Amino acid sequence: MSSDSPVLAPGAPSLLDESSVASALRSPKRLRVELLAGLVVALALIPEAISFSILAGVDPQVGLFAAFTMAVTISIVGGRRAMISGATGAIALVVAPVVEDHGLDFLIATVLLGGVIQIALSLAGAAKLMRFVPRSVMVGFVNALAILIFMAQIPELIDVPAVVYPLVGVGLAVLVFLPRFSNAVPAPLVVIVLLTIFTVLSGSDVPTVGDQGELPSSLPSWFIPDVPFDLETLRIIAPYAFGLAIVGLLESLMTAKLVDDITDTHSDKTREGWGQGVANVVTGLFGGMGGCAMIGQTMINVKTSGARTRISTFTAGLFLLILVVGLGDVVARIPMAALVAVMIMVSVGTMDWHSVDPRTIRQMPFSATAIMGVTVAVTVLTHNLAYGVITGVLTAMVFFARRVSHFTQVVCIDHPDADTCVYAVRGVLFFASSNDLVYQFDYVNDPKNVIIDLSDAQIYDSSTVAALDAIVLKYHNKGKHVEIIGMNEPSAKWHELSGNLGAGH
Repeated sequence: MSSDSPVLAPGAPSLLDESSVASALRSPKRLRVELLAGLVVALALIPEAISFSILAGVDPQVGLFAAFTMAVTISIVGGRRAMISGATGAIALVVAPVVEDHGLDFLIATVLLGGVIQIALSLAGAAKLMRFVPRSVMVGFVNALAILIFMAQIPELIDVPAVVYPLVGVGLAVLVFLPRFSNAVPAPLVVIVLLTIFTVLSGSDVPTVGDQGELPSSLPSWFIPDVPFDLETLRIIAPYAFGLAIVGLLESLMTAKLVDDITDTHSDKTREGWGQGVANVVTGLFGGMGGCAMIGQTMINVKTSGARTRISTFTAGLFLLILVVGLGDVVARIPMAALVAVMIMVSVGTMDWHSVDPRTIRQMPFSATAIMGVTVAVTVLTHNLAYGVITGVLTAMVFFARRVSHFTQVVCIDHPDADTCVYAVRGVLFFASSNDLVYQFDYVNDPKNVIIDLSDAQIYDSSTVAALDAIVLKYHNKGKHVEIIGMNEPSAKWHELSGNLGAGH
């Protein structure tokens, strides 16, 4: 059932959203699932937010505050229930040069402008472009995500004490077998608690969350960037703000679509888009580094923990703040091995194993496999999901244009008299198919009068009009007359350009 009410204005909170939260509040079982899911996500957010802060070149609290403000804000204004937003690696890569060259204040100004751009693009209908993302790109996106999540755990398994490996093994065993017996408490939370207790009581010297960076000891405060409000500042931050807006929107909308598929529900992509913009503005005003949808944490929330409402997203942000500010000393002792085990299982569960089954690959068209492969390869090589998706869509466009271009046929269907030949043109006429159109007529042997019937064809661009002009010119140079008939209204509209495209030059 759709999560959007058709009688409401686009972007308005849907009745189903409100009822889902109300239902969760009335159901102790559902409320427990949502709250525990939020706690698990909060624990998983901490090391990642710290890591992304280091990647961006800022203090860990900048990433942690971004994770808190993004999660809380998007839980209220976002269009996809149960999706987690926070500081991400993709955004960190975009804004890192700003920090390096100009400092924190310019970073915050960039985040604020990026949020405004996201709001403007979303209200202008950018979210509707998601319909042009093919399924092969989505599958590639999911598989690349799984690979990146797994690769991100590898550094935590290199040059570490030997005890880390059995800890990860025990964590994986609990994650695999516990859900078969009980789902009362999320398996990831059980793993984190058990391994933390074990390492503390045994005194094991293993890498912990505290080793990733210092946790903040105070609440986030209002932050106005100390930058000149002039065109020079705009010139500096605008390219990075636009990059932040595009990467953030793309990753967030792709993640929303993924959650739609997992939960078999629909989400308001336009609302999610401007919601991301609002969240980035709020985050910037509290000194955060900006962010977007966090795919790994969303998978923990939705797929592993079973969350389905905004409560889990809100409590993830709230628990995060409580944990890092109020219980920082306890959180700092969580072994990284526990979080590594959780993320490995997330990567395994995220991977679309059916798509890489040899039998599936043999049955799928080459184009579908190639599009998926390109999406995965570019994403893994660049560590940027946005680059992979854009490349995958471009690859799909090339395959589509190539396939459609072969559907065009030119057939001589009639000779009403000795001096007349009628050609029927069938198919989609655009730049890829019309280039060869010129070579499918017999200019030398055809009679004096040639009729080209476009009743079964459709003109889609000026390249086709130019090709038709070239055909008419070639016949004219042979002293023959051409009449084009059968055009529908859109095709006739395009053909009004005839004679103005330089075909005779």
